[in-house]
Amino acid sequence: MSDNTLVKKQNARDEAALLPPVDVIEDASGITLYADLPGVPKEKLTLQVEADTLTIEGEIDLDMPGGIEASHAEVSLPRYRRVFTLSKELDASKVAAEFSQGVLKLSIPKAAHAQPRKIEVQVM
Repeated sequence: MSDNTLVKKQNARDEAALLPPVDVIEDASGITLYADLPGVPKEKLTLQVEADTLTIEGEIDLDMPGGIEASHAEVSLPRYRRVFTLSKELDASKVAAEFSQGVLKLSIPKAAHAQPRKIEVQVM
């Protein structure tokens, strides 16, 4: 991992976190965001939309069985965090989320004013 995989949180009470890899796909209806969050159980996943800011946070739950201690660990921070600024063209009140096998899928539709619409031409 390179140094750019880390992010510092803004608040002093919060610790450093890993940036989860994300794919964002846009189409005419809105955007679909896929975030890889391996090791995060659904109970420890937090999604928040406040104004135009989307925050994804997840706490990694990698318990070692029966007193075994890792001699080498690739993941040294116990959490993921990623913050996005949402476009005014998106309807943040209609975000839909699915979480399966460590992959988060968010669907954010475009707002009604940003949707393409067909204008009928009248013959006179």
